[in-house]
Amino acid sequence: MDCEIEIEKLLANVFENYKSLDESCPSGLADISGPVQESASTALAPAVQIFCLLHDILSPEGQEILKNYLKTAAKKRCRNHMAETDEYVSSNSEGFLLDSVTISTAYHKMKNLCLNISNEIETDIKITNEHVLPSSIDLSNIAAAVYSTLLCNRLRAFLSAVPPSCPQPHVNELLIAVSDFERSLDSWGISPVQGGIDSRGLFHNYIMVWIHDMELRLLDRCKAEKVPWSGVITNHSTSPFAEDMYERIKDSLMEYEVVISRWPQYTLILENTASIVERAIVKSLEKQYSDILTPLKDSIPKRLNMHVQKLTRRQSSALYSVPTQLGTFVNTIKRILDVLHQRVEDILRQWASCLPVVEDKKSLFGEQMNAITVLLRTKYRNYTQAAVDKLVSNTQSNKSTRLKRILEEIRENEREAEVRERMKMLCSQITDSISNMHDVFTSQIFVASCRLFWDRMAQVVLKFLEGRKENEVGYKGSYYALGIVEDTFASEMQRLQGNSLQEKDMEAPRSVIEARSILSRDTTNHSSYFYV
Repeated sequence: MDCEIEIEKLLANVFENYKSLDESCPSGLADISGPVQESASTALAPAVQIFCLLHDILSPEGQEILKNYLKTAAKKRCRNHMAETDEYVSSNSEGFLLDSVTISTAYHKMKNLCLNISNEIETDIKITNEHVLPSSIDLSNIAAAVYSTLLCNRLRAFLSAVPPSCPQPHVNELLIAVSDFERSLDSWGISPVQGGIDSRGLFHNYIMVWIHDMELRLLDRCKAEKVPWSGVITNHSTSPFAEDMYERIKDSLMEYEVVISRWPQYTLILENTASIVERAIVKSLEKQYSDILTPLKDSIPKRLNMHVQKLTRRQSSALYSVPTQLGTFVNTIKRILDVLHQRVEDILRQWASCLPVVEDKKSLFGEQMNAITVLLRTKYRNYTQAAVDKLVSNTQSNKSTRLKRILEEIRENEREAEVRERMKMLCSQITDSISNMHDVFTSQIFVASCRLFWDRMAQVVLKFLEGRKENEVGYKGSYYALGIVEDTFASEMQRLQGNSLQEKDMEAPRSVIEARSILSRDTTNHSSYFYV
């Protein structure tokens, strides 16, 4: 009995240190902190034979004894690897503030812990494949269950003691190591274990806090901007605030590249956050430029879901001139729509392409980004149209520039030169307005605004013609007036834009085409002044 007890102790010592067996050492055991052996020790095979003589390895009891020995071995080696990180999770460390270097070092040690334990499991797989142990004993799964559980507990305690404040490089390195560890277990065929490594579960709450903090940080910057940057614009004649904010959004999103590469599901959360910040940017811009936007709001129709602010003060009798700041605002909204928002959406859309199809998440992505696109288009269209409507209203302020009155006063026998003389002041005012828009808007917006202005003026002619469908008197004067308006816009746009004008920019707007149609259809007896 005494011999059997001693043999059991000896077997326990062998199996509990199966990776440290070394016949060159007097004790037969190498230092546990030494390098891991890549294969089974020669002493392991005879130890298994002796164990099988003393225990029925086919019985659950015999198998449980050997498994417990191997679990103890895994615990020993795991504790040895974890010794370097004990200081960060001990009760003595509570309440102490760590400097950035210490924190970075701590995360580096935790990353190395993941790598070391991964190497331990790889070695167990190699030993298992040598078939030294009984077939009923799956060493790799037995040891991996211990390693995975203990590592998960240590990581949870460490992250709680030294929480990651944002996806900094050292945090990303640990996240990658933990995620790779979990992936390796799956690729090695290691069975999942309750309480084992769950990389997303470990980092999820922290990631959500990071995203929330990012959102608050960006929103705070939007709230802090109450007035435009005085005398400062970008090379695109836009607000530096918007350019800066979108650069911050892009940089903030790119910090999550490592997270998204592991768990694309967070794309949807980041999309929502980006859309909230984008709305705040537009709102902040409207507040910054409220002085020059307020006079336009009474021209923006309610049906476009815009909040209309009724003007309580008396309208000024002075002609409206598009302010430089309005140009900066509209230029900024247009650049956000065409470039800055697109850059943000491109990043998110690329990430969304990796969303698992089984989760049916792809169909959900893009709703928030599309809503922002619609918002920006609406803002751009409304404010541009409101500014043009103000310029059109200028032409109604004086009877000598009121196109409808001019059309009504033209006599049937007047020639084109006489009509042109009647419209001289109106054309001069239109020319001034076009020059004004050219001074404040970028090229693309200038052309679009001119075409809208052109269409609005042609609408006056169109309505005049529609009101005289049963009476062709005035058609000849309308023909001349429409041509003079067209010449004015075309010549001024060509003069100011030069060769940068495209052929489509000079095409007649819709109202011009409709007016021409009426003139061509209803004046068959006046072919001398048809539009061809």
